[in-house]
Amino acid sequence: MSLNRSEKEAVISDVTSLAATAQTLVIAEYRGITVADMTKLRTTARDSGVTLSVLKNTLARRAVAGSAFEVVADQMTGPLIYSFSVDAVAAAKVVSEFAKTNDKLVIRGGAFAGKALDVNGVKQLASIPSKEVLLAQLLGLMQSPISRTARVLAALAEQRGGGEVAAEAAAA
Repeated sequence: MSLNRSEKEAVISDVTSLAATAQTLVIAEYRGITVADMTKLRTTARDSGVTLSVLKNTLARRAVAGSAFEVVADQMTGPLIYSFSVDAVAAAKVVSEFAKTNDKLVIRGGAFAGKALDVNGVKQLASIPSKEVLLAQLLGLMQSPISRTARVLAALAEQRGGGEVAAEAAAA
């Protein structure tokens, strides 16, 4: 079913607003995927904050014109699914994980920070831990010297005879 001019303008407007807020775009060919598998992919994407769209390529090219994703306009051919995400790794992670279990989804490429990514670039982006994991690792690194210092001071106090006070300080 073809779209009339106003419907096309609405699609372009929606995708342009998506592209303006997103950090990452991943493009994948979905030829041969069953409806059930596509529904699974969409559910996973929605839970991860990724917007999946099946668009006409000419509309997608017009929508990303002038944005950071314009660098992949030449790759927009064939039946494609467009994955936009505000989180830098979410789109790559969702599409890559699904492609591991479904060989009919073929990653074509993507864009991040105004640079085009090939298939390996998308997979590398997907291998980066999520923001929450990175923040937890950073917090662990920041707490490590403080807890080590507290343990050393407690051990010194215990050696010098203030064992009860040091044990209470270490427990707190």
